Amino acid sequence: MTNSRKIVECVPNFSEGRDKGIIRQITDEIEHSEGVKLLDVDPGEATNRTVVTFVGEPEAVVEAAFKAVKKAGELIDMRQHHGAHPRMGATDVLPLVPVSGITLEECAQLSRKLAERIANELSIPCYCYEAAAFTPERKNLAVCRAGEYEALPEKMSCPEKAPDFGARPYDEGVARTGCTTVGARDFLIAVNYNLNTTSTRRANAVAFDVREKGRPKREGNPITGKPMRDENGNTIMIPGTLKATKAIGWYIEEYGIAQVSMNITDINVTPLHVAFDEVCRCAQNRGLRVTGTEIVGLMPERCLIEAGKYFLRKQNRSLGIPKEDIINIAVKSMGLDDLKPFNPAEKVVEYLLDADDTRRKLTDLTVKGFADETARESPAPGGGSVSAYMGAMGAALGTMVANLSSHKPGWDDRWEEFSQWAEQGLAIEQELLRLVDEDTEAFNKIMAAFGMPKATDEDKRLRAEAIEKATLFAAQVPLQTMKTSMKVFALCKAMVEKGNPNSVSDAGVGALAARSAVLGAGMNVKINASSLKDKAAAQALVEEAQALIDQAKAEEQAIVDMVEKVIAG
Repeated sequence: MTNSRKIVECVPNFSEGRDKGIIRQITDEIEHSEGVKLLDVDPGEATNRTVVTFVGEPEAVVEAAFKAVKKAGELIDMRQHHGAHPRMGATDVLPLVPVSGITLEECAQLSRKLAERIANELSIPCYCYEAAAFTPERKNLAVCRAGEYEALPEKMSCPEKAPDFGARPYDEGVARTGCTTVGARDFLIAVNYNLNTTSTRRANAVAFDVREKGRPKREGNPITGKPMRDENGNTIMIPGTLKATKAIGWYIEEYGIAQVSMNITDINVTPLHVAFDEVCRCAQNRGLRVTGTEIVGLMPERCLIEAGKYFLRKQNRSLGIPKEDIINIAVKSMGLDDLKPFNPAEKVVEYLLDADDTRRKLTDLTVKGFADETARESPAPGGGSVSAYMGAMGAALGTMVANLSSHKPGWDDRWEEFSQWAEQGLAIEQELLRLVDEDTEAFNKIMAAFGMPKATDEDKRLRAEAIEKATLFAAQVPLQTMKTSMKVFALCKAMVEKGNPNSVSDAGVGALAARSAVLGAGMNVKINASSLKDKAAAQALVEEAQALIDQAKAEEQAIVDMVEKVIAG
């Protein structure tokens, strides 16, 4: 469904929730930015504030965010702003959120650079908060925004309260745009747990059991007693069992049930599946059952993958199965489809971004479609892509044997051993499937280079450089296919030696496929290397390819001999 590229979410809050024309001009800046997808625009009239959500690769998100901040600064005059929500600037808060392939700290670094750029190029002062904060106090948004817009004249002149970037005496520019708070935070999951009760009171009891804040400690009766206070007059709380969570109980008339409504503010501290199990435990202690789970808004793919693997482990089942199967286990285990059908394509951030990728991939074709496409008169896909696909099939066969062995009756104590092999095999398969498309893309780059203009000497020089670069890449891709396919032999050998003996022939065929992949990709290395002008580089590629070919032949023969011996008894 998706790959491992870096994806960031941005959730800017703009201080305009009533004028649709202004809101549209701001969101147009995002929609028209290349490489990002606008997911949601949520204006509020009473708050006079619009929350926007968009995603994309880091550089594209940062650029779109900058353009939106610029447009908001041009259109929104904070001197005229009034609303129910706390605010300090035309773009009030601007958090970057890691979705996949990127860490919170990396987002924090991006946030600081973005804040500095906004201050330098747009003259909008910026505070850095949450993970991007320069001081512990400023991790808290409320500290950065203390006194709101009205306090800016005093704060801009006070070194201790001044912005991190763009500090200067209060002037007409600051009066118009206010200040922006830029930061990085973890992905927040909004989730409701469905209960088999209509009682808000019972749902609240479960919510107080689990939420980090917990419930007030009381004198005498734990429900009706007077809340106990410390020496400073603060209510003494009994903490709940789940860190980084906020929760309440409520009744939903539409569904006719009560729910525990929860925000998980740090999915690294409390993953979705951990929260689910704990709510189930606490509900059961109070005579209730969790009948399902409702995800509000969006979620990162990893939440479903982690949950699916968690429940598979509880069943002593192999984790080396296709991603779609793991996600299905997560959906069924947590009852994500309890109230209505759960479609990952509509709820997972990465998949929404993938939906905009219109590039046609060979690996999206059916088996017949791939064969037919190969048979057509176009030169790609050709031997390189087919070699990568043969390697993927070899890895898939080895993985199948590992999964069958993991689930073999009487071998329950070995499920984890085979699960680890299956996970390795699945990773090899996925890498080779990626190379199926990359090999064809490499060929297309050569064709594009040959299509460059050659009218002048400079044109010819640039064209020759592009051809050489594309040809080198076209030789390196099948070499990577060879190296990756070589990993299949260790998997298939282990399955012949240790796996389910009834499937030994499947492991043998996997080795045959891997050998064909290595030899086929090797031919592509050699033919592309022969076109390189850099003969030293060409020779090195050919020698490396030949060494892998010789090794593959030996590996395959050894595994075939082992298979024949097992079959012969």
